[in-house]
Amino acid sequence: MTSAKLLVLLVVTPLITGFVVSQPAFAQDGAATYKAKCAACHGAEGQGKVGPALKGTSISADQIAGLLTKGDDAKKPPHKKALSGLSADDAKAVAEYVKSLK
Repeated sequence: MTSAKLLVLLVVTPLITGFVVSQPAFAQDGAATYKAKCAACHGAEGQGKVGPALKGTSISADQIAGLLTKGDDAKKPPHKKALSGLSADDAKAVAEYVKSLK
């Protein structure tokens, strides 16, 4: 094997492996964040409690992420404003988790 091929192999393999391995962690982070910030009102499984049920919701993941990061004056607190301490990536992970609830 030439040194150029070996160099490419040594650089590309960790990048691909890191990307593939990090995907489940992203989903787990969404579930953990949901349980920490959302489950008290929306239920551990999205079944609803004080807040509405999210399991099987018809709104898109982008709409959920937008609500979490920007808020909506038409919604009840805490969703009138963006949730504090929640990054755009966290919001996207939570939204994907919510959409996975069946």
